[in-house]
Amino acid sequence: MKYYAVAEINITDPGWIPEYVEQTTRLVEQHGGRYLARTPHLEKIEGDQPLPQISLIIEWPSREAAMAFYNSESYQPHRENRRRGSTGEFLLVAGEDINRVARM
Repeated sequence: MKYYAVAEINITDPGWIPEYVEQTTRLVEQHGGRYLARTPHLEKIEGDQPLPQISLIIEWPSREAAMAFYNSESYQPHRENRRRGSTGEFLLVAGEDINRVARM
């Protein structure tokens, strides 16, 4: 089953961004992930939460692939730099319809 990493990020110190983007893009791809969105262009349709500065969606072939990337030794220093220079939420979403109505 596919999984999707969904992140909402607010930058507090942009110094980490160039190296992070360069290095983690390669690492994501090496672990089987594919960026579906990585953008500041967001539109609120509904809800009360403030919009994040950046939103991203990564498609993973499996939960195991997503977690292998997230926990990899290669990603750890970049993850820590991101945490020091931003705030946000990261979610891992199962690519399933629990009601089994939608075609996946």
